[in-house]
Amino acid sequence: MTEAVRGVAGSREQWPAVRPEVVAEVVAGLSARLQKRLDGAAAKLAERPVERTGEDWRIAVDEETELVLHAPGGVVATAGDVRCGCLLAPACVHRAAAVTVCPLADGEPSAEQVEPVPAEGEPPSSAPAAALPGAPHDEAPHDDAPAAGPLGAAERAAVDQLHRVASAALAAGVGGAGAVLQAELLRAAHRARLAGLHRPAAAAVAVVTRLRAARSGEPDHRLADLVAGLRELLGLSTALSVAAAADTAGPGVAALRGTARQVYTAAGGLRLYGLFSEPVLTATHAGVLTWAVDAGGGLHTMAEIMPHTDAAAAAPQAVGAGNRAVRLGDATLSHREFTRAGLAVQGATRSAAGRLGAGASVRAVRAAGAAWTAGPADRLWAEPPAAQVARALGAAALPPEVRPAGGELLFLDVTLLGAVPYGPGGEPRLLADCGGVVVVLRAAHDHPGLAHRGNLALLATAPGLRLRVIGRLERSARPELRLLAVGEPQPPEDRAPEAPALALPADRAGRVNLGLERLQTADLSLPPREAVPPLTTLPVGPPPPSTPVHLLSRRVEQAVTGGRAVLALGTGAARGDRARLGSAGLATGAALLEGLLRAAVDQPRDVFGRVVADDHDAFAAAWLAAAWYEEELASALCATAWTQEVPGNQP
Repeated sequence: MTEAVRGVAGSREQWPAVRPEVVAEVVAGLSARLQKRLDGAAAKLAERPVERTGEDWRIAVDEETELVLHAPGGVVATAGDVRCGCLLAPACVHRAAAVTVCPLADGEPSAEQVEPVPAEGEPPSSAPAAALPGAPHDEAPHDDAPAAGPLGAAERAAVDQLHRVASAALAAGVGGAGAVLQAELLRAAHRARLAGLHRPAAAAVAVVTRLRAARSGEPDHRLADLVAGLRELLGLSTALSVAAAADTAGPGVAALRGTARQVYTAAGGLRLYGLFSEPVLTATHAGVLTWAVDAGGGLHTMAEIMPHTDAAAAAPQAVGAGNRAVRLGDATLSHREFTRAGLAVQGATRSAAGRLGAGASVRAVRAAGAAWTAGPADRLWAEPPAAQVARALGAAALPPEVRPAGGELLFLDVTLLGAVPYGPGGEPRLLADCGGVVVVLRAAHDHPGLAHRGNLALLATAPGLRLRVIGRLERSARPELRLLAVGEPQPPEDRAPEAPALALPADRAGRVNLGLERLQTADLSLPPREAVPPLTTLPVGPPPPSTPVHLLSRRVEQAVTGGRAVLALGTGAARGDRARLGSAGLATGAALLEGLLRAAVDQPRDVFGRVVADDHDAFAAAWLAAAWYEEELASALCATAWTQEVPGNQP
């Protein structure tokens, strides 16, 4: 069967994925002359029609030349799977252009990847690059923990290469980090993976993916994600270099190395109660992630995530995955059903990140669920909101493979205030009162094929509605939350008859998965309009005190987008920024900005005054210090915002 599809300029949705080491190998085979033409050749090839026949993707380069990508399972696994009919093959620019256009496959061929992808198709900007979730694997528990000893010679060489290339990518900026530099970074990542440095290798692949998205203008590109990826990569390589120089060992070194696969340990018998499901939607994968709580209040996850090659079908695939059966023992219920039911599991296995294994020895049968207002689920809402925010900010800084399950989730009781003007621009936002703190409620994902935005718009018509909600913290100077699920805050018999309320069918069990299920007007019980107070009388509190952290963050971002040369041109205009940071009490920020600008300008020159090449190590160190300071300051401002109550705004 042959399927003809036409790719969009700059889009990789119609192409198969490719292993990162294949990109490095193919690009390395080009001559210096052809490497200079690679970016232009890739842009032209991306415009060509793609025809798929089984496991082969065919691209007509011209009337006489055809390019074939053999991709079993949708992944080009070896350099030999990329074949071109031109006379220069295999050292031709067409093969290198093809692997440059293809999206990168996941870092580890056999890794069990379990971390959920948050809103907007990207990890939180403060978190390290997260792996995509995958479908359950029938594996027994295994021990694949990283070594805790000092770094060996191969590891040190891999770290040095990774740090050098990452520094060069930072100095070049998005505009200068073309296909050749990306391939060098992938080659360094492959070397690091072979040396057992799985975490920095994965961070390097994530940086290349985000560089490609930035250069091609893909809609899911976020500059904050690219900044976070470079900060993570340079931070890991710097920390490993320090550990190598000091010849240190221990759990800290093991955490820096990371693991190739999730480590599963025996969890024995578990009584699980479903909480909610969320759709997962990225450029290459789509599916559903389901959360459950055990009798002790611990959180667990189960995923049904599959690759996709058609962006138009990705959202329906994610929504449809909610109706697929939970792959755990002999359970015969779907993910959506499980959110309102329970499971009794024997022989359970669990990763450090909360992922439940689906090995042959696991046994599971359907059991009764529990309301959010009853044990054990109600324990999740008992923690004070400020403590939950502190926990979420701390979890975001941990590697995905050891991040506690649900560490980034907030469980709050709120009262909707309605959609009112909010923020400097006065844009209408759905606000809610959470114990005296005004919180902006945002859609967890903006894709129109998911139900998030429509559900949020309907909730905005019900001011005064009390809800028990689950969401992800959005790090901001104002309290913001991305909603994932909502439910009734108390049993129906305890609710005042005239108050707005959810009026859900009995089979909904008083809760809604906002990404998978669409609320209807009949699902809300609202009082007469005249009984609702005007929204303009609802207090939203004064804006938070202005902290000019943006003066530093915009220079950090400018270095990533424009590179070292562009940053050096703006040193004169930045003098006022340094003064404002100092006058605001951010003396450290002012000093770091001064150091960053000085490092950008301070380049070695020859006797004729011409700039000569350097390793950009000092510039990368100055940028990393400024980036981490900005990161910590932003987290501190976010935590502070959630502790500032609005007088007279108690529900």
